[in-house]
Amino acid sequence: MMMFKKYSIILMLSICLVPLWGYAQEEGDIITDEILVDESSSVPQNIPNSTGEEYSTPDSFYRARVEGIETNTSQVLGQEQKTQILTLRILNKEKKDEIIVVNNGGGIDLQESQIYKEGDVLVVVKTLVGDKEEYYVQDRYRLPGLMGMVVFFLVLAIIFARKQGLGSIIGLVASIGILVGYLVPSLLSGQNPLIVTFISTFSIIVLTLFISHGFRLRTMIAFVSMNITLAIAYALSTLFVYWAQMFGVGSEETFYLASVIDGDIDLRGILLAGIMIGMLGVLDDVTVAQAGTIDEIKRANSKATFKQLYRAGMSVGRDHIASLVNTLALAYVGSSLPFFLLIYMNSANVPLWVTLNSEFIAQELVRTIAGSIAIVLAVPITSLIAAKVFSTYKHKPRKDDGKEHIHVHGHSH
Repeated sequence: MMMFKKYSIILMLSICLVPLWGYAQEEGDIITDEILVDESSSVPQNIPNSTGEEYSTPDSFYRARVEGIETNTSQVLGQEQKTQILTLRILNKEKKDEIIVVNNGGGIDLQESQIYKEGDVLVVVKTLVGDKEEYYVQDRYRLPGLMGMVVFFLVLAIIFARKQGLGSIIGLVASIGILVGYLVPSLLSGQNPLIVTFISTFSIIVLTLFISHGFRLRTMIAFVSMNITLAIAYALSTLFVYWAQMFGVGSEETFYLASVIDGDIDLRGILLAGIMIGMLGVLDDVTVAQAGTIDEIKRANSKATFKQLYRAGMSVGRDHIASLVNTLALAYVGSSLPFFLLIYMNSANVPLWVTLNSEFIAQELVRTIAGSIAIVLAVPITSLIAAKVFSTYKHKPRKDDGKEHIHVHGHSH
């Protein structure tokens, strides 16, 4: 009990640090709004349309349903090209039921994803070309389908995980709030990525762990273990980034980001921030599972010693390492699959060593290796702390209400 009180004091001090994320707004103005309105910024003010003309930045977005379609085909250099004249009905309240006609294609051959049918709901943009209003199709309207998927997931989580499922959902919302409300604007405003990432990851750990898993001793052990592991992993990731001579410009998005921001931005720091944020999910899984496993083993055998608890925890932890390292690598490859397809196509023209030497590949390799190292370190760190704490901890008997059961979380192939 004294051990639990000691950790509770640590927790209260930790929670007190969470409000520090507000200091970003006091340190300087967030520049995301300035990017949109500052005429001196490097954001392009004129965007060419399909006919080569220039028009002002799009000023209005609408949802519109396809009411009619006229399809035109033509031959260009011996190839058939297809364009559509779309009759659309605007669905937004301010222009409810207004009919507009949009040239979909404008002389450019349409891909399958750009060919629409009656009843499709699209996102259209109204722009000004001189004094004339023009509309063009930006994309399909996907939000209803996406929201349906989200609701389906939330219902499943609550049905099968009950209170913990609800807690995990609340924790997820809190994590997104921290990322969007603090991390992103702070990095864009040029603040120190190390400090911003530390505050963000620490806050996410506090909120997600204790909201999802409750204020229990095993959760406190996972909390301490995650912070120790993240500190080590951050130091190693920094070394890897410098050893590999990486500057955070491994993708087109980073080049564009650097060009549109009016001021200095630490792309290397943003790369490190992304690596650390990506570690949080797997570390949550590993540390909570390890602490929970050793807790349940101690409940099942109250005479288990520190050595026995540690060995049992490591036995389960090895399965965790084997499974999650593989999962992490496949997740990164899956997210970049189109790029790997391009590599395969160009393998005859570009030597493999040149491809592997690119910063994009190096960036993904560092993400995978850093995340895998974090998993490998989290297992012994959590097992050591949990075994030490639970070897002398006296559990209170559980009420046998038919709902409690021993749960050992592990992965195996």
